[in-house]
Amino acid sequence: MHPKDLKIEDYTYELPDERIAKYPLAERDASKLLVYNKGTLSEDSYRNIAEYIPKGTLMVFNRTKVVQARLLFKKETGGVIEVFCLEPHEQYGDVQTAMLQTHSVLWNCIIGGASKWKHGLVLEQKHEGFTLKAAIANRGEGYFTIELIWDTDLSFAEVLHIAGKVPLPPYLHRDADLSDEERYQTIYAKEKGSVAAPTAGLHFTEHIMGNLQQRGIDTAFVNLHVGAGTFMPVKAETMQGHTMHAEWIHVDVDTIQQLIAHLDTGIVAVGTTTMRTLESLYWIGAKLLNHIVPDFTGYAVNQWDPYEIETTVDTKTALAALADYLLQNKQSSLVTKTQVLIAPGYSNRVVKGLVTNFHQPQSTLLLLVASMLGDDWRRLYNYALQHDYRFLSYGDGCLLWP
Repeated sequence: MHPKDLKIEDYTYELPDERIAKYPLAERDASKLLVYNKGTLSEDSYRNIAEYIPKGTLMVFNRTKVVQARLLFKKETGGVIEVFCLEPHEQYGDVQTAMLQTHSVLWNCIIGGASKWKHGLVLEQKHEGFTLKAAIANRGEGYFTIELIWDTDLSFAEVLHIAGKVPLPPYLHRDADLSDEERYQTIYAKEKGSVAAPTAGLHFTEHIMGNLQQRGIDTAFVNLHVGAGTFMPVKAETMQGHTMHAEWIHVDVDTIQQLIAHLDTGIVAVGTTTMRTLESLYWIGAKLLNHIVPDFTGYAVNQWDPYEIETTVDTKTALAALADYLLQNKQSSLVTKTQVLIAPGYSNRVVKGLVTNFHQPQSTLLLLVASMLGDDWRRLYNYALQHDYRFLSYGDGCLLWP
């Protein structure tokens, strides 16, 4: 079956509100870990995850950093308008370039209370040393392009850190507090640009990273800036009617070469965002070998590419073709967008194992898990529900070895 024909109602389950983890545990690595190994289930704690990873495996992490993307502006009348910064305007080459802008920037945003924002009204936030202003530059389909202006030499990333709030997932139904600034961030976060955390990585501590190294498990880092689209439920009856959100990826050539070197020993993706990044690399390489020039300034991988591009290219050859292309063009890294949809019917090219949390019903993230486990995803989720696992961003997780 082509994923376009999948009915999203077949990928749902009952998730009681009390099973959604509203806050993180006191210790990151104290979360429960459900291990799925070729159909067998076992329980443990995240702090022991290294024991389930074979020596020589490469574990790949998403080093994106969550920015404080919620800006609240109070009108003179007392009303509050929320500007949720989704992604930079397309005039910028990548997220990092946009984050380094000074004095002004254009950003695509979702507006809470948009009906209260009258035409021509400029909103203001006053801070010690600068004033942040917001004006509507354009209205798009489902979003607004907002011009943000500030009278200081601070970068936009620094402005967000001072003026913004942590963008907690909407299903937590609470405001962010000071603890979220630390806990809704991985310990290895580096490149600012996400509006949601790559939550599988939230469980990892320096202790776990040390254990991985001691056991001869290698690590690598990629970057996918998580967008708010990750929380969007599939509203269409079948996947054909759903437009997959696109997200920025950034992968160094050295990392691609690391992947090639570990294809025989195995690669584990920490998080669905990492898996989408790694699998996208294969399809970009396959396109190059099929004499299809990817749209690097737009979407290098479209959502249906894996199901409609005919290729027999093996993974090592595809990744090598991508690395060679970048080096020939004197580029040390790949920076582009991926819209890849991984759903039942997909066959993994790069990733052998996955560390991930428990996801929302009828979500593209659940479809990704089902692509690896088939119908066994239900057994995994039923077990977790019956054994008091905590769900979603701050919840427990699983290690999947299909």
